[in-house]
This record gives sequence, C-alpha cells and structure tokens, in this order.
Amino acid sequence: MTIRLSWKRVVLVLVGLLAAGMLFAWSGAMQVSASSGHWRITDWFLHWVMRNSVRTYAAFQAPEKVRDDTSLVSAAGHFRQACQVCHGAPGIRPSPVMQAATPPAPDLALTAREWSDAQLFWIIRHGVKFTAMPAWPAADREDEIRRMTAFVRRLPDMTPTQYRALIGEAGADEMAGLRPGLLASCTGCHGADGRGRGQADIPILGGQKPDYLAKALEDYASGKRQSAVMQVAAAALTTEEMGQLARHFAAMPGLTDAPPSGHKLLTQGGRSRQLPACANCHRPTKGAPLLSGQRPVYVAERLRAWQGDPTVVDARKSADTMATIARRIPSEEVDDVARAIAEAPRRN
Repeated sequence: MTIRLSWKRVVLVLVGLLAAGMLFAWSGAMQVSASSGHWRITDWFLHWVMRNSVRTYAAFQAPEKVRDDTSLVSAAGHFRQACQVCHGAPGIRPSPVMQAATPPAPDLALTAREWSDAQLFWIIRHGVKFTAMPAWPAADREDEIRRMTAFVRRLPDMTPTQYRALIGEAGADEMAGLRPGLLASCTGCHGADGRGRGQADIPILGGQKPDYLAKALEDYASGKRQSAVMQVAAAALTTEEMGQLARHFAAMPGLTDAPPSGHKLLTQGGRSRQLPACANCHRPTKGAPLLSGQRPVYVAERLRAWQGDPTVVDARKSADTMATIARRIPSEEVDDVARAIAEAPRRN
C-alpha cells in the first residue's frame, strides 16, 4: 500500500503534534521538579547545546581583552559573597541546598580548564539560560568581569591558604553596636585600615567624607551606581549600617583634605574646553569626594568609564556633572591627572 504525502497531510500532522504537546503541558503531567532531575539524554543535549552556543558567541562577542590578573582581591571578595555558596571554593564545599538544583553548579576547580579565557568571560558576562548562572549584574563593568575571569582561571591550582589570603579572612575587630561579621564583609577587600589592601582597583576609603561614603553605598544598593561587587555588598545593609560604616572608614587616616594639585587641570581647569578646575569642587567645604592621595588606577578607570558611558549621548545635556566634565578631559591627559591626584600627600 502506498501512502501519498501532501502538504495538507504534513500540516495536519504538525498541527496535531502541537495540539498534543499543548494538551500535555496544560494537563500538568509534565514533571518540572528539580528533585526529578533530567534524563541522561536531556542532560547531555542541554550541555551540548550550551557548549556549542558559548563557543560560537564567545568567538564573536568577547572583547579583545578578556582577562586582568593584576588585581584579584575584589574578584575574590565578590566570589565569596555571590558565587561560593553554589560553586564552593578552595577548601570550602558548596551549599548542599544549592547543589540540589537541576543542574547543580559545577566545581570550577575541575571545569574551568575546559573553557578558554574568552569563553569564561562570555559566561561570566552573560550567564546561562535554564541554569542558576546569572548574567553579570553590572553589564558595563567589563573591568570587573576581566578580573573575575582571571580569578576563575586560577581556581584549579589555588590552595585554601591562597584563597583565604585573597578574601582577607584574617578579619577585623568589630565596631560596638554592629552585627557580627558586618565590618569584616568590608575589610576583606578594603582592608582593616580602609586603604584597599594595596589593590590598584580598590579605592582608599580612609579619610573620605562620611556623607559621600554613605551616599555611595545607597547608590550601589539601589542600582543607581554600577558595580556587581559593590551592589552585592551593599544590598544587605540597612541605612543605619551604611552610616556607621561610612563614619568608621572616614575617621581613619588616608586621603588628604588638601585640594588636588600638581597638574594644570586640577588647579586651573581648561578654559577652551569649558573645563572647571578639579580643586573647585573636590575640597572639604564642597559636596564632591576628596581626591588627593587616591589611587591613580582607580581614578583613571573612573574617568574613562564616564568618558565611554553609552548613556551620555550628549554631555551638555547630561544630568551627571562628572560625566560632562570627564568628557572634556583630553584622553591623553587622564593618566597624568590621575597620577597628580595620587601624589598629593596623604593624611597620616
């Protein structure tokens, strides 16, 4: 017997299969519980699709520079707060609760070697659908993603002692009235002295204006200011705790209250570019933060971030004063300005 196929029969079969699938989904019989796991073929297929997708998109979407090995303390601190619970860490097992997910988070000490730097960057930046792996919450902070890529790359060979050194587990004496562990959640990256543990990307907090520090924490917690590392750290703080921490670090030695000097843009500005002198605002009597003695790499990165902010289409119409000013600083002078700021004497 010969069965004649026609487009009409094909369409009817496809419609029937679709209707059957929708009926099955509507019935509620489809098992979606994490406890049921995946069939082996399903697990293989999903991972196969994921690996192919990562390989393809990383080849076209990853930037030229995907890794920064120079400053890993902030990446380690963020990993401890946001990633360790699922993936575990050197000497620390992942949470059994998170390992009960389908699929469970992989042990990066074993799987990091399976990916190239560009692929790790892409996964950290974009996350993975149908898993608990989220996208990086501060999409424009590629500097943070580069540091996290470098940190994950080192996990397979990292010892528990090295990990504890990076996250600063030595701890700090708690302030009276603060909940246990609160100050240590800051000092792991910023150091007990508020000077950033010698890391180029972590700003010096000691000596900074307390109102500015408190406002920065509020902006990070609300998402107004972008940084995955700081947004995670600030999200758990109450307004009172933000104020207490701000006053604690502000009272430490560190930055100087002298107006920034050492470069003509700091003291004179640039009339042809309608660029005011930095010293006009960055002084104790003004609302802007103190700069003198700040880390040069941190200052330069902040200025370049403002210069490249895609939301500032027209600097003249921007509500962000610093975005407007940063756009007017010649790009070739950013590092010189940052070094002049850093060379100002710090308050001891």
